[in-house]
Amino acid sequence: MATTSFPDASPSKKKTAATAAPARPDLIAAPYHATPATTCTAHLSPRDLTVTAAEPEFARQFGMSADEICGRGLLELLRSPVPGHLQEQFTALSSGRCRRFKEKVTGRDGDGRNFRADITALAVRYPSGEMAGVVVLLRRSAEAVTGGPVLSALDAQVLEGVANGESTVQLASRLYLSRQGIEYRVGQMLRRFDAPNRPALVARAHALGMFAAGQWPPRVLPERVR
Repeated sequence: MATTSFPDASPSKKKTAATAAPARPDLIAAPYHATPATTCTAHLSPRDLTVTAAEPEFARQFGMSADEICGRGLLELLRSPVPGHLQEQFTALSSGRCRRFKEKVTGRDGDGRNFRADITALAVRYPSGEMAGVVVLLRRSAEAVTGGPVLSALDAQVLEGVANGESTVQLASRLYLSRQGIEYRVGQMLRRFDAPNRPALVARAHALGMFAAGQWPPRVLPERVR
């Protein structure tokens, strides 16, 4: 009896097939055709926006492996310049008010350095319309977060208070510091920003892009806080 050989049944092919990841029934392919080499992808749970699967390159942006990043909340990994805006965008996506959105975000790599990126989030639904998942495409900006001062979290709060018109006594009370402590930190920033007084300090901080645009009370951008 004649025999027929099947090229796909070679040992190398068998090994590849055996190690391939099984299909995820709860995830549907995202409605895009090609992913550029500089873009990496993650899948999120629609319930709490935790990462359920990620490309190794996506995880590497945060200094983690693909296994380590699973279970992490995306809102812990990425922040938008305006606090709460990223959460609002995902809420609109989940409710069906939009099918996709783009947002500029800031993340932190494995060395603790901030980086800028653009994300595109797409809602993935079953034919019934029920939400199946969220696909996030992250494209890291070529421009690093450099060229501007980076403040400690406490100094950022002091700067925000000064920009909001708070006095030394008010700042001391709110931040549980002594008046001398507030004056010391303000003085340090005056020298660092080369400003002669508090109004000039605020103006200089605005000129350096320290504050989120259109935000009141003023908030220092997350990438300017270490």
